[in-house]
Amino acid sequence: MNTPVLEVSNLSKNFGGLRALNEVDLTINKQEIVALIGPNGAGKTTFFNCITGIYVPTEGTVQLHTAEGGTVTLNGMKPNEITALGMARTFQNIRLFPTMTVLENVMIGRHCRTKAGILGAVLQDPRTRQEEQDTIDRSYELLREVGLNMHYKDEARNLPYGAQRRLEIARALATDPSVLLLDEPAAGMNPQETLELKTLILHLRKEFGLSILLIEHDMSMVMSLSDRIYVMEYGSRIAMGTPQEVRENPRVIKAYLGESDHA
Repeated sequence: MNTPVLEVSNLSKNFGGLRALNEVDLTINKQEIVALIGPNGAGKTTFFNCITGIYVPTEGTVQLHTAEGGTVTLNGMKPNEITALGMARTFQNIRLFPTMTVLENVMIGRHCRTKAGILGAVLQDPRTRQEEQDTIDRSYELLREVGLNMHYKDEARNLPYGAQRRLEIARALATDPSVLLLDEPAAGMNPQETLELKTLILHLRKEFGLSILLIEHDMSMVMSLSDRIYVMEYGSRIAMGTPQEVRENPRVIKAYLGESDHA
């Protein structure tokens, strides 16, 4: 039985007179990998920004089903509040702290799960020290999961591009998400790095019981990785289904995959 973890209904977003999203519905089920595809300008990143609190939707609802069995409406919440509820994301443009170490970048992600306040940090009482050590241990373990533990002392800016992408994923995992949103994780990667990323995403889903939503332009990766695919064009959803169903959908072929493939 499918158990929804994220349900988006009739999501719309206007910027002045421009309708960037038009009544988009999307559901992600537990431990499912869902892809959101479409041409540039289709509204995919706007959709991500609306469900993660960067933008407030003009209409519609975004509901997250928590591990405890409750349902929370995310509309109007701040990004840090949404992260604390269990939804984390990466960005199309890498947003690491370049002069901080690889380990410190992941430790920052743990911040929303730590309890020590300013006073604890100043006084360095035993509980705060233990929490700090736990943060270091957990962050290092996540680096091991993404294959970067050997680089924990390096500055983030010195990592190769593909490794920086994996570091961003480790930092998102540090928030203990149940839902992970990946915005073009394979952008700029060579075929070998893309293959390693696909293997990593499958491993992380299994290891952490994640539900994953990704925006991606690499069609071979999308088709081989996804359980279901949503297709957008001009801010509206034009198709949804399994990779096979989407591949054979005439409207998708015309809008996105190119008619020449099926001429």
